Amino acid sequence: MSTEIRPFRIEIPRADLDDLHDRLIRTRWSRSLPGDGRGVPVAEVREWAEYWATEFDWAAQQDRLNRFPQYVTEIDGLDVHFLHVRSADPAALPLILDHGWPNSFVEFADVIEPLAETFHVVVPSVPGFGFSAAPGAGCTVERVARMWHELMARLGYERYGVQGGDLGAYVATALAETVPDRVAGLYVTAGLGFPTPGDVPDLSPSERAAYDAMMSADWVHGVDHHALLRSAPQTFAYGWDDSPAAALAWMLQKFGDFGGLGGIARDALLTNLSVYWFTRTFATSSWPYYETTEFRWPTGSSTVPTGVYSGAPGIRRLAERTAHIVHWPTTNPPGHHFITMDQPTAYAADVRAFFAERR
Repeated sequence: MSTEIRPFRIEIPRADLDDLHDRLIRTRWSRSLPGDGRGVPVAEVREWAEYWATEFDWAAQQDRLNRFPQYVTEIDGLDVHFLHVRSADPAALPLILDHGWPNSFVEFADVIEPLAETFHVVVPSVPGFGFSAAPGAGCTVERVARMWHELMARLGYERYGVQGGDLGAYVATALAETVPDRVAGLYVTAGLGFPTPGDVPDLSPSERAAYDAMMSADWVHGVDHHALLRSAPQTFAYGWDDSPAAALAWMLQKFGDFGGLGGIARDALLTNLSVYWFTRTFATSSWPYYETTEFRWPTGSSTVPTGVYSGAPGIRRLAERTAHIVHWPTTNPPGHHFITMDQPTAYAADVRAFFAERR
């Protein structure tokens, strides 16, 4: 196995961009169904598609992403793409940022530079996502955690912090549990301390109100992507990989389910979607679901100091059953499920606050 770390730049051929625009222009649009709640409205998808085809500037976004130093290295038989942005402070704590689904390293575009003032920032692309190679069977979060530990060793980092949200929360937790002596702290965006059905009767009135609000949220009652991607990701990938309109509708559906699009910049969502489109990773990014049989909330680490950005409807006393909670702020600005895209300034500030005492 080669341990070489090779420089990488995103260079999407012009022919691929022309093909995308042509497919968008030639979309055979679905008829609108009556009533509400049946999916993303045709008019909304058409408006986004027109912008994607005629106004969205991929070249500018590609240049922006290429300003971050990027590399590829082979780990456990797979080429892993990652960003590595060193702080001007040689003694800065290294920090791994773990992205979620249906997101990518693009999720962190607005927080990397602020965090690099304090940390050596490492942003790996999970196997099957973006420019990392697609995994075969058996690619669990524990395997990815071991890969990230190898990556940090290869970069010369013996001790580091880890962050994760959505899928990244599971990868980050697995890393903290795998090598607790190397992880200075575990920072989870949200999801810790969510009540089980057995906890509900003992909730306080305010806790029950937060729980009821959560259970009525769109993402709880939206498309069950866990079941879909666990059962037939290949079937749906034919549409996602062939029709950018289908891929766009899917991304709008899920970002809408996860908290609405009000706080997410249009170009940010389309940059993330374009990475999926150009790398054809709609199906290969399904492995976290395909490899599981049921949904489970993240636990945090029982040994590594754990902090969260957002608590409610998670409850600290419940989270402390499985996690060594040392940071649970209650005044952080709320926002989208992908809070790094919605509240990057507040998020970066809270990450710095958590790790200030973990160095």
